[in-house]
Amino acid sequence: MDRLTDILRRVLEGYIGEALNGFSYLTANQEQTAFTVVSVGYLPDKRIVDAGLIVRVVGERIIIERDVNDKPLVDALLQAGIPRAQIVLAYAGEAVENSAA
Repeated sequence: MDRLTDILRRVLEGYIGEALNGFSYLTANQEQTAFTVVSVGYLPDKRIVDAGLIVRVVGERIIIERDVNDKPLVDALLQAGIPRAQIVLAYAGEAVENSAA
């Protein structure tokens, strides 16, 4: 894994673990270029499953496809030293160029 992917994975690990009435899991494809944080929770009358974070690494950029967290992933990545120019907020309408991965 390269530096960008290493930092992304480390930051994403901060979004997993035990949650209110459930648990959040980090999943990745074999190439370590696509990641999701999936939450599974339970209420007395139903089961809740959601992919709160969907992120891809394309070249030297991190493309955030979905983020529904109280602490946005972009903020955590900036704190970890990733330049804003390398982060694309696709969920907010930012252009995604050369996104085949």
